Amino acid sequence: MTISRRTARRSVQILGVAAASTALAVSAAGSALACSISEFSAAAACQDGKGVITVKDVDASGTKATVTVYLENNGSDVKQIGSQDVTGSREGVTITFAEDWAPKAEYRIHVTAGKREVGDITPNLTTPAEGCSTGETTAPATTAPATTSPATTPASESPTPTPSASDSTAPAATSSNAPSPAAGDSNLAETGANSNTGLIAGVAGALVVVGGGAVFFGMRRRGANSGR
Repeated sequence: MTISRRTARRSVQILGVAAASTALAVSAAGSALACSISEFSAAAACQDGKGVITVKDVDASGTKATVTVYLENNGSDVKQIGSQDVTGSREGVTITFAEDWAPKAEYRIHVTAGKREVGDITPNLTTPAEGCSTGETTAPATTAPATTSPATTPASESPTPTPSASDSTAPAATSSNAPSPAAGDSNLAETGANSNTGLIAGVAGALVVVGGGAVFFGMRRRGANSGR
């Protein structure tokens, strides 16, 4: 009886230790599976004209993690931009780092969960080719109306046909000069058909009649004288 009890106690102790070790292993495995670097993503964006770096955590287990962002140059850390804690969710939780990033800059994002190193988001984050300031200075679109103003100047240039109108009047002037000899011809025609010509003809006819009468009376006188 005594031996069997001791054996039972030892069996219980052995089972308890095995259960505890199993629980630790499961919890360690669970924590390892709960926070994975594949659940993190990063992006460079612009907010209100200023650069920001966002990191999203889609860890459904809600394990608390720490995210640290470093500016890289030739494979080494130049400076630490910032560090923030995040508790992910299935829908995803996003944290934001204010950073006026330069175009085509490189950043390393490192993640830890408690004392455990989760790792770096790979590949490193590379910013866009255009910065936020240049992206927003698409305000020169306001000068685009200035480009439309030359379109109005062609409308103002439309009066240029007016010289052609003046040119059209010039030929009219030449045409008025051309008739001038015609006008002279008309004056000659008018002088030829002038009423003075008829008057002159009438006077000439009257003179002829007067001359004939004078001749007639002269001859009668001569005959009378010769009869005496």
